[in-house]
Amino acid sequence: MPTALLLFSGGLDSILAGLVLKKQGVKIIALKFITPFFGFKDWEEPQSFYKKVEELGFEKGILLNITEEFLEILKNPKYGFGSYANPCIDCKILMLKKTKNLLNDFQADFLATGEVIRQRPMSQNKWALEIIKKESETEEFLVRPLSAKLLAPSEVEKKGLIKREELLDLSGRKRQKQFELAKTFGLKQIPTPAGGCLLCDPQIGRRVLKVLKEKRMLNYEIAQLLTFGRHLIEKDYWLILGRNEKENEKIKKIAYGNYPLFTLNIPSPVAVLIEGTIFPEELKSILIKYTKKAQFQTEKVELNPL
Repeated sequence: MPTALLLFSGGLDSILAGLVLKKQGVKIIALKFITPFFGFKDWEEPQSFYKKVEELGFEKGILLNITEEFLEILKNPKYGFGSYANPCIDCKILMLKKTKNLLNDFQADFLATGEVIRQRPMSQNKWALEIIKKESETEEFLVRPLSAKLLAPSEVEKKGLIKREELLDLSGRKRQKQFELAKTFGLKQIPTPAGGCLLCDPQIGRRVLKVLKEKRMLNYEIAQLLTFGRHLIEKDYWLILGRNEKENEKIKKIAYGNYPLFTLNIPSPVAVLIEGTIFPEELKSILIKYTKKAQFQTEKVELNPL
């Protein structure tokens, strides 16, 4: 019985890719790659991920945090960005390279993805799919079950590990065929499309592009902080403020011990100073600006380091 390592986002396409192969008797090991920009909730709370993998009948699920390697790519992606700060082609190449290197560890025979031709303009056209396969050096191991019949036969098919006639010919952005297929597989809950990359979000994407353009500091902690909060990226400093209690707690959890933290002596945003210097009075003024209660009692307000 062959075994496949499946790039698993948890979205409908990756689920269906796994189920199409499982129907042929292939053991599926679901790999989910994690950075602060995608999949991070499963990294912090992995129980739902493992439960989903079990419910689908896959062999096992693996979570892999690739933040450090991803950030290096993000700083200078060979194939550029998509709509905002999303280096989709370079990202997929990285994930496939990492997956290929795990074949022996899991005694797996090949790799699989849920890619569908023409579903995403940057990374799922025929040119991009070929580039990704070539650059990741996975020509011998890669199969794309959902669009396989629209592509040249893969080496996996030629070896007889899977049957080409039982693969699919999906293409385009419409998902009606996927929904119908989900019903035939008896999926009780049909997930929404799971691109889920925050670098495609206009606000976050522009913020990240600004950080990259200005060659600001970028590491694991900062990558997490880039995904939320109010960012004041000025010439002399970079300040991040929480917009509510939940964000304040997240800032403290990520930044405590790594970066200076400040707040007021009344309920207010938590501020973290990522880079540069700022005079205490200016910082106090900024925090007061975003604290409604403080605006009416400025004489009693004090700046407190955490």
